[in-house]
Amino acid sequence: MKLVSTLPLAAAMTLTSMTGANAQSNSETAPGVPGPEEDPYIWLEEARSETALEWVEKENERTLAALESDPRFEQLKAEALAIYDSEDRIPYVSFRPDGLYNFWQDKENPKGLVRRTTLESYRSDEPEWETVLDIDALAAAEGREWVYKGSTCLPPALNKCMIALSDGGEDATVMREFDTSTKTFVEGGFVLNEKSQGGISWIDENTLLVNRDFGDGTLTESEYPFTSRVWKRGTPISQAEEIFRGEPSDVWAGASLLRDASGTIQARTAFRGVSFHESVYYVWKDGEWLELDIPKKASPYGIVDGHLLFSTDVEWETQGQRFPADSLIAVDLEEWKADPNGAARTLVWAPGERQTKRGGSVTAQALYVGLLDNVVGKVLKFNYADGAWISEEVDLPDNATVGIAASSNETDQVMFTVTDFLNPTTLYYSDGDSAPEIIKTSPYYFDKAGMEVEQHEASSADGTKIPYFIVKPAGMKLDRATPTLLTGYGGFQIPRLPGYLGTTGKLWLERGGAYVLANLRGGGEFGPGWHQSAIRENKQRTWDDFLAVAEDLVERGFTSPDHLGIQGGSQGGLLVGTAFTQRPDLFGAAIVQIPLFDMLRYHLIGRGASWIGEYGDPRIPEQRAWIEGYSPYQMIAEEEDYPAPFLWASTADDRTHPAHARKGAAKLKAQGHDYYYFEDMTGGHSGGVDNEQRAKLEALQHVYLMQRLMDDRSGG
Repeated sequence: MKLVSTLPLAAAMTLTSMTGANAQSNSETAPGVPGPEEDPYIWLEEARSETALEWVEKENERTLAALESDPRFEQLKAEALAIYDSEDRIPYVSFRPDGLYNFWQDKENPKGLVRRTTLESYRSDEPEWETVLDIDALAAAEGREWVYKGSTCLPPALNKCMIALSDGGEDATVMREFDTSTKTFVEGGFVLNEKSQGGISWIDENTLLVNRDFGDGTLTESEYPFTSRVWKRGTPISQAEEIFRGEPSDVWAGASLLRDASGTIQARTAFRGVSFHESVYYVWKDGEWLELDIPKKASPYGIVDGHLLFSTDVEWETQGQRFPADSLIAVDLEEWKADPNGAARTLVWAPGERQTKRGGSVTAQALYVGLLDNVVGKVLKFNYADGAWISEEVDLPDNATVGIAASSNETDQVMFTVTDFLNPTTLYYSDGDSAPEIIKTSPYYFDKAGMEVEQHEASSADGTKIPYFIVKPAGMKLDRATPTLLTGYGGFQIPRLPGYLGTTGKLWLERGGAYVLANLRGGGEFGPGWHQSAIRENKQRTWDDFLAVAEDLVERGFTSPDHLGIQGGSQGGLLVGTAFTQRPDLFGAAIVQIPLFDMLRYHLIGRGASWIGEYGDPRIPEQRAWIEGYSPYQMIAEEEDYPAPFLWASTADDRTHPAHARKGAAKLKAQGHDYYYFEDMTGGHSGGVDNEQRAKLEALQHVYLMQRLMDDRSGG
């Protein structure tokens, strides 16, 4: 089995909002929270209103006229598109009993193909692929902008699947039953035609466990599902029996199934996300839901060798033992099923200094856990033998970013990725017994000759050392003249790690620019403590860390404010917003991608209330005080000289609502500041649903950076 994930929404970019008819413009706000009288741009929170889209159209015309007319635009776009459409990039796969599955997009298939091949064919230079589902053909036949969002299939055969489709790139999906053996949608099969967050689990061939929006009274205050139903084939979803219900005040809630590697259901579980970072877990025991006695910042992790594993983000004292934060703890599965809260708990693994877990996977016989060791990747393989847990490091290259790419439930087959800033990703394969061997290598997309990577540290405002990487020309003169792009994230325990720069290398580094990646508090580079030290009342530490890195770049002579640009998306967009509003003198350019921006109303814009665990609640005066000192929208001031920020968003983004970027641009415009704004109608939170759209966005941003940081602007 893959690792247990009872949080159906805790993947990808973590931030989630909504758009369209569901967008809120709530005038009944708490004291101190801006309402229509204080905020003249609340009307931009209606994602698809006629007036808002007219505003977007005019802004797009102005921005595209300024950036697409640059003689470099077409070349930059062509270079980016050639990389995205490259036929020799690695086709990443998942293991299934009937083959290796891949989702592929290119020039001929912009919306993509779900396809499969054999392991033998995959290992060849030119695999033979069999198309299972053509998303372009489906979209054309139905007149929809379908975006493939994955599938959930019935173990162990995995040929009965619920396919998730999004119209235009939203996270909310419709779901339809599909048979991979016949390569057709099942006539009269399960269909969920109302788009919703949430998903399904297969109980058996004729029964689904469904966590979705079932209408009135089934969504939390954060606009996520909090009820689960058992749906029998041939019956309407409205008649499905509700088996679990959380609370409307939860962030989200739902039931799921705990399966072992063979696909056998070992337990029915449920959870209530009482905050973004805290959950209460339950197991169905003796006809009722029994609450598990585990910390709210702990969760089930997976089943391996007859044991159920838990992961904890906080120190856990239990049964006379103390388990460190970020450790793995095991219980005997049969003992746990008999007595979920009394089963003996034993330590599987605990982190060393500056170590943290990063992903994991279970094969038929082993557990693989990715680690970050001082931001360097490793993978450990765990087995239970002779009454003890045994681990060994997988033989993979050192000083690189290492990941677990795929694993098989039926066998011990596993794949790993290895990459760094200057060297493209290499894919390794092992049958579980033999040492990993290279089976695929991505091509070089830019000339790395004369480039080097260095790691430095900056001192943040409170003295904490903040590491960062700089990719630059070897022997670069420290004359403060190098155009430099600084990026980071610093939120939700998500690490930002060295990875092949691809388009950035081709479009930016080859043209003489430098690239900087900062490892900020609030992220996950050094474990839960690194994250928890910079949330809520301490969130300013993330912004301080970023500013400290920028200052350090200038102090070392790498660059100067006129040549220093910053870029970030989602939480990273908030990061860039705080940076250019707090220190406008420090930057020459700022790209604010799909951001959070109005932090005094974020809880009212769609599902923003779900992020209160990270930022705090603006309705509570004490917590509003944490936020209003950095909220970029409120911080914009007429007297400041900002670096002409470039804000962009997607109308179809139902993670971070486009209102945040829109309102930021509108306020900058009203105060007479230079700025750029662009919004795509499709794309969702990923910023592009096909390669053409992704290439255009890359070209627009790099033209902007070149105009601001490389060109001589002394004349005006």
